[in-house]
Amino acid sequence: MMQQMATKPLNVWLVDDDASIRWVLERALKQGGMVPTAFEQADSALSALRRSRPDVLMTDIRMPGRSGLELLAQIRDSQPELPVIVMTAHSDLDSAVAAYQGGAFEYLPKPFDIDQAVDLVRRAANQKRIPEEVSTDSKRIPEMLGQAPAMQEVFRAIGRLSRSSMTVLINGESGTGKELVARALHRHSPRAAKAFIALNTSAFTADLLESELFGHEKGSFTGADAQRRGRFEQADGGTLFLDEIGDCPAELQTRLLRVLDQNEIRRVGDNQPIEVDVRVIAATHHNLEQDVETGRFRRDLFYRLSVFTIRVPPLREHKEDIPALAQHILGRLSADSTKRVLGISAEAMERLLAHDYPGNVRELQNEIERAFALADADEYITPDLLSSKFIAGGEPSPPSGSLRALIEEYESKVVRTALEQNDGNQTRTATQLAISRRSLIDKMQRYGIK
Repeated sequence: MMQQMATKPLNVWLVDDDASIRWVLERALKQGGMVPTAFEQADSALSALRRSRPDVLMTDIRMPGRSGLELLAQIRDSQPELPVIVMTAHSDLDSAVAAYQGGAFEYLPKPFDIDQAVDLVRRAANQKRIPEEVSTDSKRIPEMLGQAPAMQEVFRAIGRLSRSSMTVLINGESGTGKELVARALHRHSPRAAKAFIALNTSAFTADLLESELFGHEKGSFTGADAQRRGRFEQADGGTLFLDEIGDCPAELQTRLLRVLDQNEIRRVGDNQPIEVDVRVIAATHHNLEQDVETGRFRRDLFYRLSVFTIRVPPLREHKEDIPALAQHILGRLSADSTKRVLGISAEAMERLLAHDYPGNVRELQNEIERAFALADADEYITPDLLSSKFIAGGEPSPPSGSLRALIEEYESKVVRTALEQNDGNQTRTATQLAISRRSLIDKMQRYGIK
């Protein structure tokens, strides 16, 4: 009788300059019945690939010498069937998109759950990868920031869709940045060279919205003094973003469905069909599934729009991103002004972190813009410059756990930046930060700054 052959253990290569990451992954993969091989640099892994190949390769992005994305590009050219998992502690939209467009099987932000990482390796080994020709354009969208897991899910969704033109529904509260997500989807898509046209469907009456979407012929209604191309025609070959689609009048929902199904429109006052090639991205703050059940929104249109759904989290669900977002907004304001504001004090940042932001990122932006206008040149934004909703009720309660850690992390970055600006001179740095030299030394010791 023929003996049953044993399953060959998976051979997994790890490329990371961080010895602790290599050690943890090696141990976990061995416990999972796999055979790990670790490399400190990408060039070492490339040399080994000339002699043999693993079942799965995991690589960091930022390493001395060749980066993980450069390693991914080399593997794509020479061994496109090899699944690659990209890891990074510096997770942002550009990294996610570049990884997926470069052919990565998955993008794994650090820190990650080790059991999930091992499961991901197994899935990668079982996934048959099909090489594709894709665009490598990854223009920056600096407003899309976020290290929090909730935002990383958004970045990963954009990355996964970067080689697609499928219809997408973006769901999120007002002010969360749904249009930014739509623009990112367009910019990182095969349609990036064509137009991105945005239209808020709640801003028009039914009659005007019909004309805005589909255009009209001269004389088709009172005031139609000339022929007009609608947004679908303007977006031909590109992307049409329909914001607040949940407020679209019922009579136009039927026409939208027909356009999505038949890829053709008719201008108001004309029966001649016009073919259009448009990717539709819709957004809403409504619960459309609930609106479908109550009859406010067509069920068939909902299914047609929600081929892929992205949820943009409210700011209260990723407060750890507030320091980076606030500093980015402040930097942009300073770049557009002759006034230079040094930054945001730790006390003011504590106030910003304690707020719940019913208006989400838009509310944070408005608050930073207001404080910037009130701040003196070459000074910091302090709590007294914030609006009353951030100081009502006296001092905010002391943040617990991770919130305190975030404040300390921000303070550490401020101290490091000030020291760099003053070439390490402690006296000048203390003067700039408006603290004593002794306090500066204490902070340097606390944060391990040499």
